[in-house]
Amino acid sequence: MLEMVIETRLHNIGAFDVGRVLPFRKRRMVGPFIFFDRMGPQHFAAPITTDADVLPHPHTGLATVTYLFEGTMTHRDSLGVQQQIRPGELNWMSAGSGISHSERFDDMRATGGNLDGIQAWVALPKEFEESDPSFQHFDEQQLPLLEDAMFRGRLIAGKAFGCEAPVDVFSPLFYVDLQVKAGGRIPLPMPYTERAIYVAKGCIEYGGHRYESGHMLVFTPGADPDVRAVGDARVMLLGGESVGERFMWWNFVASSKERLEQAKADWQSGRIALPPMDNDAFIPLPEQ
Repeated sequence: MLEMVIETRLHNIGAFDVGRVLPFRKRRMVGPFIFFDRMGPQHFAAPITTDADVLPHPHTGLATVTYLFEGTMTHRDSLGVQQQIRPGELNWMSAGSGISHSERFDDMRATGGNLDGIQAWVALPKEFEESDPSFQHFDEQQLPLLEDAMFRGRLIAGKAFGCEAPVDVFSPLFYVDLQVKAGGRIPLPMPYTERAIYVAKGCIEYGGHRYESGHMLVFTPGADPDVRAVGDARVMLLGGESVGERFMWWNFVASSKERLEQAKADWQSGRIALPPMDNDAFIPLPEQ
């Protein structure tokens, strides 16, 4: 039933390290999820300098899914959207043919504080790769509540457990934040082909083995595994149906290498606009 276990690898993004899970050399995607980074947990001393901010940068062919456990960030994009991101809220930005955005610590700058959360990317189906970019934001109370005697959580995106999240998605998927009591069984939505559990906090047990925070367990299609929390735990459930092979370079995702080359040229030539409220600096195209 257990296809593989992926361990977090530390990856430096400039001012701090993130825990990268996807893509992994033996498993590039889980359903349409092609990128999965853990931002934290980490503490920023006051004042937080602008060196820690993520300057405007581009995306194509994907949707960014930002979800925080702690801290706040300010999102600004080339559509003119400015949105504060707080714990439990969903920021879903569909890049389509091309968008740029920045992520800054405006509200935490003077006081410092803790940051923790997940930055995920969902690859768009080929027929939506050239769609117009869009942005959606939902408060925690707008996300369906999932609750029984042993767990409580929110359906962030897609469909699962008889519920449907309000965000518009482009392919069958699910994304769940679940807090599970000690000994509680962790359910996996059916009947999706590709499914995984990421341990965000605590420890879980499956098949006589224990997996602590930072591990992602990927299960075979059709499996109904008996996964349980060892002590109180917090997990992310994710997956869905495959959208086919995808190529990724820097912040671009595409169904062909030729489309990646176009994305590079679009950013380098300025055809992807900068956020109108954050256009004094940007991240240039990497040389490699």
